[in-house]
Amino acid sequence: MALFKKRTVGKPGEWYYCLQHQKVEEGPECPAKDRFGPYTTRKEAEHAMATARERNLEWENDPKWHDAPAANRDDD
Repeated sequence: MALFKKRTVGKPGEWYYCLQHQKVEEGPECPAKDRFGPYTTRKEAEHAMATARERNLEWENDPKWHDAPAANRDDD
């Protein structure tokens, strides 16, 4: 018995942003490794890359993730 059932048909109203094709899709058309989502609206999915950029900036500037000042860190 499989632990995870592969869903081949998307649900109406579930929106994804495909990273490989750089397009919005309703229901999962591409593999999970190639998409962001699900989003509740098409508009949210259309802004997936902007949302990701904003979140990355928040995380990069989050003091909980940076114990040492930037000048003292080794980025090697």
